[in-house]
Amino acid sequence: MARATWEGIVLAESDDIVIVEGNKYFPSSAVRLEYFKPSGETSICPWKGTASYYDIEVNGKRNHAAAWYYPNPNPAASQIRGRVAFWRAVQVE
Repeated sequence: MARATWEGIVLAESDDIVIVEGNKYFPSSAVRLEYFKPSGETSICPWKGTASYYDIEVNGKRNHAAAWYYPNPNPAASQIRGRVAFWRAVQVE
């Protein structure tokens, strides 16, 4: 079972994890979306495609662009479609 936490709150928890480049991607259904706000940021990976980001808000604190997902990943990265990964002080165990 993998768990993502920040500021003492469990943001996602699942045993259905896909690991790509050392990042654990959680299924969207395992993510507690009440803590997520679209950030408007994007980035491009040559083989995965364009990533979109979420800000995470917990107890009045904001962690800018701390979660990302690929809404339309390239075919080589199709295994991460519908999944969310974390960074920027979010603990993933």
